[in-house]
Amino acid sequence: MCMLKILSKPYKDDGAHSTRYAPYSANSGFYYVVHNDRTRHFLTSILHSGDLVISTDSHQQALIALLAEHSSLYGLRVKVLSRDLEEFPGGFQFHQKSGKFMRSFFNGELHPIIFHMSWTLNKDNKLLYFRQMGEWYLQDQCIQKTAQEISTNDMVADCCSAQPLFSCHYRDKPSMKPCYDSPPIDKPSMK
Repeated sequence: MCMLKILSKPYKDDGAHSTRYAPYSANSGFYYVVHNDRTRHFLTSILHSGDLVISTDSHQQALIALLAEHSSLYGLRVKVLSRDLEEFPGGFQFHQKSGKFMRSFFNGELHPIIFHMSWTLNKDNKLLYFRQMGEWYLQDQCIQKTAQEISTNDMVADCCSAQPLFSCHYRDKPSMKPCYDSPPIDKPSMK
């Protein structure tokens, strides 16, 4: 997850520190933008830079390149929050081999504000991981539906669960309950 503040705007450090994501290592999936002329110009530039996304094969890399450009040329102020902030964890923490962060999370020692499931292959896996974490509250009949597609008089009551909608999917991923009978996703030879 990344939250960066381009103070114009805050982003979070994604955890990826290769030159591809330099100089900010910001995550493009979650960030905060203060409305002003510089950020409006920056966001307009992103919209006009589809070719950069295609050529780099990464919206994240394109965003970071434009952050650097706008910071240098137009004085856009960018702040990248530490990847170690407990309030804004992401895939970096979820997929950590040590499991330290997730153990603290499941023990109730951490209380994130937003958990951005970056470093994850696709939306389907993100949903499964959140379910297994016990952090999914959207009813199945409302997933990937527009408000018009959901025929109800009370969308909150029909779509939102007061209790987490837990289910096991992968035994080798963090889980609020043991998922011993589930298959592995990252370690196919795991028995």
